[in-house]
Amino acid sequence: MYPFVRMIKELVISSRQAPLGLTDTHHSRHRCWPWDLDLWAELNNGRTLTIYDLGRIPLAIRTGLGRVLKKERWAITVAGSSVRYRRRVRMFDRIDMVSRCIGWDERFLYMEQSMWRGGECTSHMLLRSAVTSSKGIVPPSEVLAALDQQAESPALPDWVQAWIAADAKRPWPPAV
Repeated sequence: MYPFVRMIKELVISSRQAPLGLTDTHHSRHRCWPWDLDLWAELNNGRTLTIYDLGRIPLAIRTGLGRVLKKERWAITVAGSSVRYRRRVRMFDRIDMVSRCIGWDERFLYMEQSMWRGGECTSHMLLRSAVTSSKGIVPPSEVLAALDQQAESPALPDWVQAWIAADAKRPWPPAV
């Protein structure tokens, strides 16, 4: 089940925090609860993605994107992700999460998130996200205009550009 209570908590906290610029960093703290575990008593990989939502959505609120989505009747969706898991997260571990938008291209916003326990990174995610309307994908240039920002994207790191290029070669739809 989706952690609605946890999301409400994060939305309340983020609504009381200072606004952020589009590429600023949002920090949040989370706990690994028993219902987040898999059969091996560690944070389930699917639940990891859900907990990353608990950092991204408050980031959208703090940058003003949430307000723009509501005003324009737009939505935001995940259009691709890659997660690197490196350390186990166990029951009751406290997780510090770092979330930020690292740039955009003509169609997508790219975000980077990481989870930390005791100063050690447990996982790291690259996420491609699209703002959508009833007509399809809203170009980031329109999103930025709605945010009253005319900034160009920061240069995407080489590893992000390589991921974008590799994903572009992936067949769609997949062969059955």
